[in-house]
Amino acid sequence: MSEQLLPGYIIRRGSLLERSLLLKFMQRTYQDLFPNEDFSHLEQTVKQYFSSDTPLWWVEEEGEQGSRGAGEQGSNKESLSSAPLPLCPSAPIACLWVGNAIDQVHGNRHAHIFILYVVPEHRRRGIGTALMRYVENWAIQRGDRQIGLQVFQSNKPALNLYNQLGYQTQSIWMVKFLSAEK
Repeated sequence: MSEQLLPGYIIRRGSLLERSLLLKFMQRTYQDLFPNEDFSHLEQTVKQYFSSDTPLWWVEEEGEQGSRGAGEQGSNKESLSSAPLPLCPSAPIACLWVGNAIDQVHGNRHAHIFILYVVPEHRRRGIGTALMRYVENWAIQRGDRQIGLQVFQSNKPALNLYNQLGYQTQSIWMVKFLSAEK
C-alpha cells in the first residue's frame, strides 16, 4: 500500500524481501561520505537488525511504481550495482529505515533512525524533510516521546536538516582508534 508523500512522490512500506536493496542503499549512504571505503560489512548490520519490528519505507516517483513486485526488486542486479540507482519503474529514490532504542536516562523505548537516504538526483526537493515528518507522525502514533538518530559531523546537509526540524545534540559519540603496536 502506498500513499503520496509529496506531489510527484509516493511512499510505501518496504518488505523483508527487499533486504538486498536496503543493503545497497546503506552502502550508498556511507560511500557518499567515505568514497574510498569498503562497506561490505554492512550486510551483517542488515542481517542482525532488519526485521518486521524495524520498519522500512521507500519513496518512488509517482507513476513510476508498479511493474515489479518486491521480490523481483530485491533481485534486480542493475539497481544493486555500485552505479547510481536508475530511475526505472519501482526504483526507489529514497529510503527510511527505523529501529528501536532505549533512552538510557529515562528508560523509554523510542524510534531510532538507522538510515535516511535520498539519491543525489532527487535531493533538495523536500523529500528528506517529508520523510522526517512522516516518521515523526508514525512514532507519535505508536506512543514514542522522542526519535533518535546518529549523524556524522562532516555531513553538513543532514545536520542542517535535523537542526531545522528541531533535533538537538543530546550526547557526543567519541572513539579512539587503537593500535596493536606497543
